[in-house]
Amino acid sequence: MPIIRLAKKILKKTPNVEIKNLQKTVHNINAMEAKLEMLSNDQLYNKTSEFRELLSKGMTIDDILESAFAVVREVSKRKMNMRHFDVQIIGGIVLHSGTIAEMKTGEGKTLVATLSAYLNALTGNGVHVVTVNDYLTKRDSDWMSTIYNALGMSVGCVLSNMAPDVRKHAYNADITYGTNNEFGFDYLRDNMCLEKNMLVQRPFNYAIIDEVDSILIDEARTPLIISDMVDNDISAYPKINKIIKKLDSSNYTIDEKDRSVFLTDSGIAKIEKNLYEANIIKANTELYSVDNFDTVHLINQSLKAHSLFECNKDYIVKNGKIIIIDEFTGRMMDGRRYSDGLHQAIEAKEGVQVLKESQTLASITFQNYFRMYPKISGMTATAVTEEDELKNIYNLSVVSIPTNVPVKRFDHNDVVYKTEIEKYDAILELIKECHAKKQPVLVGTVSIEKSEYLSKILKKTKLTHQVLNAKYHEKEANIIAQAGCPSAITIATNMAGRGTDIKLGGNVDMAFAEYIKKDFQNLESQDEIYNKEKEKFYEKFQKQKNKVLEAGGLFVIGTERHESRRIDNQLRGRSGRQGDIGASKFFISLEDDLMRIFGSDKIGGLLTKIGLKHGEAIQHPWINKTMQKAQKKIEMRNYEIRKNIMKFDDIINEQRRVVFKQRIQLMNASDDDILESFEAIREQVNEAMINKLAGSAKYPEDWDTNSFDAHFNMLYGFRIDINPWIMEDNSSNAKILKQINEITMAHFAKKIQIYGKKNAATIQKRIWLVVIGKSWAENLANLDSLRSGIHLRAMGNKDPFIEYSKEAFEAFNACLAKIDESCIMGFSRVDVEDGIKDIANQNTTPPVLLVSRKKHNPVESNPLKPSTWGVVSRNAACPCKSGKKYKNCHGSPKKS
Repeated sequence: MPIIRLAKKILKKTPNVEIKNLQKTVHNINAMEAKLEMLSNDQLYNKTSEFRELLSKGMTIDDILESAFAVVREVSKRKMNMRHFDVQIIGGIVLHSGTIAEMKTGEGKTLVATLSAYLNALTGNGVHVVTVNDYLTKRDSDWMSTIYNALGMSVGCVLSNMAPDVRKHAYNADITYGTNNEFGFDYLRDNMCLEKNMLVQRPFNYAIIDEVDSILIDEARTPLIISDMVDNDISAYPKINKIIKKLDSSNYTIDEKDRSVFLTDSGIAKIEKNLYEANIIKANTELYSVDNFDTVHLINQSLKAHSLFECNKDYIVKNGKIIIIDEFTGRMMDGRRYSDGLHQAIEAKEGVQVLKESQTLASITFQNYFRMYPKISGMTATAVTEEDELKNIYNLSVVSIPTNVPVKRFDHNDVVYKTEIEKYDAILELIKECHAKKQPVLVGTVSIEKSEYLSKILKKTKLTHQVLNAKYHEKEANIIAQAGCPSAITIATNMAGRGTDIKLGGNVDMAFAEYIKKDFQNLESQDEIYNKEKEKFYEKFQKQKNKVLEAGGLFVIGTERHESRRIDNQLRGRSGRQGDIGASKFFISLEDDLMRIFGSDKIGGLLTKIGLKHGEAIQHPWINKTMQKAQKKIEMRNYEIRKNIMKFDDIINEQRRVVFKQRIQLMNASDDDILESFEAIREQVNEAMINKLAGSAKYPEDWDTNSFDAHFNMLYGFRIDINPWIMEDNSSNAKILKQINEITMAHFAKKIQIYGKKNAATIQKRIWLVVIGKSWAENLANLDSLRSGIHLRAMGNKDPFIEYSKEAFEAFNACLAKIDESCIMGFSRVDVEDGIKDIANQNTTPPVLLVSRKKHNPVESNPLKPSTWGVVSRNAACPCKSGKKYKNCHGSPKKS
């Protein structure tokens, strides 16, 4: 049985018990080491060609897994002085099997990824290694490219603000590193392109996702959106903001569990009075009347901004802009904006410039983006707690990989205090105690606000410390790298995906690199000095490490529990790296958000019963279990929210697939295919017009030919009189349609003859792609609007999801019909000279229309001058103002 099939069978069955069965594969890989050590670097380089030749002869990558892994390990040992541990080899097998490898912090996940990435890249279809930020993308691609390049593999790196041609080159590499945001946005941008050569991505093959839980779960609540500003009135936001500021706590109620806020009766009365005085709504009208729908929406968003969103917790104000903070990583999310007017409400609240609202041009959730890959796998230190969600949504199992060296960290029970002040007093005492014995301390907080509060406390006691949060993210690597130095005190807002290990004694390599950069200029001529300095430097850091080990290793302090157990585990996992000693302890108060909103009342009741004095705390394993139960409830609730978001987005995703597939087919279509497809569209549009014309009318004489005439003229730019055809004895829908098709086909044929087939096909393709982009954006806006109020259908005993599905289907059919009509109208009315000139404009992107339309300046109709009437429908009122139908007046054969 091939290795990978065996691995899947074993891991699917009992992943954490039967993982030892993979030791046979590890043993086989280890057995190859002696022979590979005898090969030259060139011979190892040529192994890639040998493997690819084997694949071309019918072997699979599963068949060559052992050999490929052994070669990667040998190259890593030579070039990086890093030999993959046996547990890292197991991690590589787990990744290749399309599974999540849970590996503790410091176990070398970055190196593990090279095994599976190299093996899968041998097919030539590309591998994406997904990271959580640009820093890790650049660091990991530069770092691991030493291995890949030594094996003849090309490595690409996709960073924000890269030019399209550079991105395309990166995606064409064997292995491409990039963030989840950049990969997702490039996918959306590709599906807005107008030319095939503007596409940057290749078809998806395989993705290895670092910090997989953070990307597939935490960030999955917010879709990726490409938008464009719309010209709407934003002047109401500051006005509404002034009114909301006049409210007090009795005017609204907050549901912190659901993150929602509601006006009380007194609040409604106060707001109505202020709205009347500000002339925002008419006097004597109720706030919730139909006429005030938009105003109510603005009030709700402003109320949320004031009561649910906090500066330095949910967002920061930087350079006059509101920047959202990722609650799970503590990082700034540049370019992201809250939707539906909430961002504008926060801008008004903070007194910065209120920017215009935006229209969504393209969007996708991370769930639907990553499910497009034929195979994905991931790495993280914390995933087991979310295994059900990962399995249900992504079909990803989680396998806990044992550590290379047993964990020696001691995890204390949580301690619970009555008040937040008592809690921080206890934290300060522990920090002082650690600092006195030279023990480094990492203090984790849940927000910028809390980290700065703790920083003020430490400043008062004159304890030197470093603060790591979104405000100081540019210093991140250096702060974390030296957080293991003796007596170091580091305050960090969340530790997910930091990517830099905290090494006891400090990170000697980073410190020495900074030292060299500062004090040495010409290293080539000072090799001897350089080596002596390096030796002294390393000796100094070894002494520092010994001091830290004597003091007990890194002590991690949690200032409160996070809603997610994974975030707490990520913080705790920073200590005890690769067998180091260490300790962790979480401090809790009944005033913490988690305890106040979700915690069990039993703990508060217990503390009251036992009569704790000020400054005293209680700690017991039972408290830990109670906290975990509370966290699990929140995790399940958040899972339901994400599942519901994905449920609705799946409907849009089906539409997205149709539209994006059509775009790709268009870009790849030949000129003949385009011309033929446009002919088919023309006939479909004509048929739809005839069906609409006939409608429910029983006799042709009752058809609304006026509407048909106007619609036909709008599409084709000229008029035809179908009344004579209707009055014929053998008239039928099919016959009329045939006549219309012949006329419109001749119209198109004449334009194609003028342009030339190639130019005509290019113009048609361009029109088609632009129309798809604009119509899809309008469809997304309609679906957003539909979604925002669909929950109200439940009040009428209707299932909101079923209602949304039905109406979204109807909206999409209307969107497709509009695309067809817009394509016909665009080609019919495009100006010959301007149309060909626009073909050369390759850099313009939607939503700007790339073709010019003829400007029609009709002569004003004069009732006394039939020459000014143009083509008049037989059933239309006669332009002479006689009151008769045209066919019975000037349209009569007697009058002609």
